[in-house]
Amino acid sequence: MSKDTIGIDISKDTLDAHRLSTGTAAQFANSPAGLRALRRWIGAETPDLVVYEATGAYHAALERSCAGALPLVKVNPLQARRFAQARGTRAKTDPVDARILAAMGAALDLAPDAPEGEDHCALKELQVARMALVKERTRLLNRSKTQSLALLKRQSKARLEQIKRQLAALEDAMLDLARQCERRARAVDILCSVPGLGRVTAVAILVECPEIGTMNRKQIASLAGLAPMTRQSGQWQGRAFIQGGRKFLRDALYMPALVAARHNPDLRQKYQAMIQAGKPAKVALTALMRKLIELANALVQQDREWTPKSA
Repeated sequence: MSKDTIGIDISKDTLDAHRLSTGTAAQFANSPAGLRALRRWIGAETPDLVVYEATGAYHAALERSCAGALPLVKVNPLQARRFAQARGTRAKTDPVDARILAAMGAALDLAPDAPEGEDHCALKELQVARMALVKERTRLLNRSKTQSLALLKRQSKARLEQIKRQLAALEDAMLDLARQCERRARAVDILCSVPGLGRVTAVAILVECPEIGTMNRKQIASLAGLAPMTRQSGQWQGRAFIQGGRKFLRDALYMPALVAARHNPDLRQKYQAMIQAGKPAKVALTALMRKLIELANALVQQDREWTPKSA
């Protein structure tokens, strides 16, 4: 029995939908009224899957409107494009992309995503705003090193002070919102017990990886893009490297790994052993990032706080 799948191509202004079972297609505005019209077009009978690509801010309205009511599946745009190419489809238009997404949902063993709560969407928005401020602070600091005019120096200093206050307000809001959920508040406490993980990083991990605590160690490493990919063919064997995964989750783990390399007794020992074995510092640091996310996943799964290994 073939699946009744719907593909939705999302852009800033429109939603192009394609139902694979009937071949029907329609276009709706990417607005509250357009989303209501989309729900009416889908009908009362729930399809097996509704497949769409991650499109930054533009898919958020669809998720908020349909999460829990429809079996939504968010896919990587690169994977969707590779699927289209494997089918021999070279054209790329919004209706074609919607049809490809519907076919992808029927052909692959995709499972609906767990619905995200309204507070998670708010946390994500706060996290995006915080990252934008961090990047702006870095640019200002770099620019201030080469500024010679007193006026520019005063303006840069004032803006840096403003960014400092705004970051503090955002971080407090993120922590307060995270603690409104009992399960998430417990996860924050567990993550903060690991040396190297602060409260901001703990919330960032929960925002970027709400599935934490529900996967095994290989799955969580792959999700973060920290599992080395083997490359070999016949007698040739290339160097393994990491790729894919959730970039923002890796970004959130980078500084904690640097701290853990110095102050976490267990991970410091592992880092030093890899350096003494001749591993590049970047490779050793990446291994620590993987260990951190695997440790965080295991602790949340077991509902216990970190304790140092006994001698």
